[in-house]
Amino acid sequence: MRINLLSSFAAGILISTTICGAVYLTDKGDASNGSAKTSEHQPTVTVSEKEMKNKLVTKGYIVQTKAEYDKNMKDAKASVEKQAPPEENKAAKTVTKLMVNVSEGMTSIDVGRMLEAAGIVPNAFNFSQDIEQKGIENKLRPGVFQVDSEMSYDQVVSAIFK
Repeated sequence: MRINLLSSFAAGILISTTICGAVYLTDKGDASNGSAKTSEHQPTVTVSEKEMKNKLVTKGYIVQTKAEYDKNMKDAKASVEKQAPPEENKAAKTVTKLMVNVSEGMTSIDVGRMLEAAGIVPNAFNFSQDIEQKGIENKLRPGVFQVDSEMSYDQVVSAIFK
């Protein structure tokens, strides 16, 4: 009995799918029934490259060929390189000074986060790992320490971990 029920259900789905497919394929696509096939009614317009370019230019676009674009990019890079002064002739570098206030209970990761926020070290976690590798994590004492961005990495570590 169960097989008859399943067979009847499958046959019903097959019949309804066939009817839907037939209606879909035989539909005329008139504008009156809501579905529009406008490609049959509109003529194809051929526009020349010059007309397209003129239309885009009048709308405010800049139109150039790949060769023109590459040349402009090359000229722009050369212009930037000429204007940029060498490293040794640059104006005074900005120095960041930081007063590190170490309180009781702080760890090397806490100090690393302060140094990372000030731009003294690139990564707080790596700073903490380095302190642990050097075995000086227990040398962190409460106090106020001054460090700046001109100090080397080792100078910063030695200033805080005495």
